[in-house]
Amino acid sequence: MDTRFQSDAQPRRNNFKELISMNMNRDLQSVQASYLRRRWFLRECGVGLAGLAATSLLASESRAGAMTTPGASADAGPLAPRQPHFPGKAKRVVYMFQAGAPSHLEMFDYKPELVKRDGQLPPAELLKGYRAAFINPNSALLGPKFKFEKYGQCGMELSEVLPHTAKIADDLCLIRSLQTDAVNHAPAQIMMNTGSQQFGRPSFGSWTLYGLGTESQDLPGFVVLTSAKGTSGGASNYGSGFLPTMYGGIPFRSAGDPILYLSNPAGIDGETQRATLDSLHRLNDLALNQVGDPEIAARIQSYEMAWKLQNSAPELMDLGSESRETLERYGIKDPKEASFARNCLLTRRLLERGVRFVQMFHEAWDQHGNLTAGVKQNAIDTDQASAALVTDLKERGLLQDTIVIWGGEFGRTPMVQGGNDGRDHHNRSFSMWLAGGGVRAGHVHGQTDELGFNVTHDPVHVHDLNATLMHLLGFDHTRLTFRFQGRDYRLTDVHGHVVEGILA
Repeated sequence: MDTRFQSDAQPRRNNFKELISMNMNRDLQSVQASYLRRRWFLRECGVGLAGLAATSLLASESRAGAMTTPGASADAGPLAPRQPHFPGKAKRVVYMFQAGAPSHLEMFDYKPELVKRDGQLPPAELLKGYRAAFINPNSALLGPKFKFEKYGQCGMELSEVLPHTAKIADDLCLIRSLQTDAVNHAPAQIMMNTGSQQFGRPSFGSWTLYGLGTESQDLPGFVVLTSAKGTSGGASNYGSGFLPTMYGGIPFRSAGDPILYLSNPAGIDGETQRATLDSLHRLNDLALNQVGDPEIAARIQSYEMAWKLQNSAPELMDLGSESRETLERYGIKDPKEASFARNCLLTRRLLERGVRFVQMFHEAWDQHGNLTAGVKQNAIDTDQASAALVTDLKERGLLQDTIVIWGGEFGRTPMVQGGNDGRDHHNRSFSMWLAGGGVRAGHVHGQTDELGFNVTHDPVHVHDLNATLMHLLGFDHTRLTFRFQGRDYRLTDVHGHVVEGILA
């Protein structure tokens, strides 16, 4: 080994550290002087902005502080575990979001009458006031493409394309009466995840983290995993909106570093990086103490989390410790290959490490045409792993206090699109299933008409679903609020009621 490079490597690193320290000290003095000038301006000129900012910050903090764990120190941090309004049945969430909208008529809601009327026009009274996304509503009816059977002791009727989900029928609560306001993907996905069709609202995961904090010290409290294509709603589906950004979802990549640039660049060792982060922390602390901007606290938290992730993330993503039986149960052929199945197993590992909310997005369900092959392939990609995750959580004692959610943004029309093998968007009725966390198991909630077009019994609006999920986590959905632009906001906005029928 050539020792010439060893001899001067240490002095160079030391010089680099001294340079960082010298520059940071100079910057601290500069920042302090700048803040003093700004404080003088706000105080002497009587603008009142500081008072307004402080009032707003205190108002927001009062809402979070009301849920702080009894006895917890005031400086425990905004992500420290907190108690909800009342003891909840669940304390963590898995949301397997099937973006693109799976067809309830091919998977969850069998309609013999639709089989009989295949090829006929729908009744005129059914279409009164109806607006479809793309098709002429007066298009021929299309019968379901797959057979259905009853499964489990509960006799839940499910499609033949879901053989693994069928095995856990007695653990599921199948809701067949969901409704939403949106008819196109992006607004419907955003509404399903944030309670609004508008951009800029906090996601369900962000509200959960804001209300409960996280038990994980080395991983983000809200992690996002994706497979197939990207969602139409994009980052708005998991963003923090007007909540501080520390409550937003953190996307993990499927291959390589879970977060880009997580590894140190060449020439930067751990000691040098730690010295740099400590200097940045001092600068940010100074700024936070001066102006009280919660985004500065979020910046501090993000730097520290990145530091912790450098050790925790590689161990998390390495499935080498999982048994062959476990990999086969989830349907994972190559542990390093990105897939929905791999994400399901990663989800179990994340929950075991204290992560509060894991959201998976699988965008592949938009079958305007090629319905038969598309649904069958998507079921192959997701059915086994979804059921395996529920079973795995149950065996490990985690399902009882974990809510598992499986579904998309709306349903599909009973009318045909694309010749004789496609369906358009449909917001008047669709299905999804829940499991664990205080949900009524082996139960079917709600009913649609004989064509699967309208809900006829026990409708569940998106706001009602979200109100119920918040209730399971221990929150009164009308009281978990955040003041923004002059009023209190919540996940359910000014709507929603708890659906007692799906509670255990």
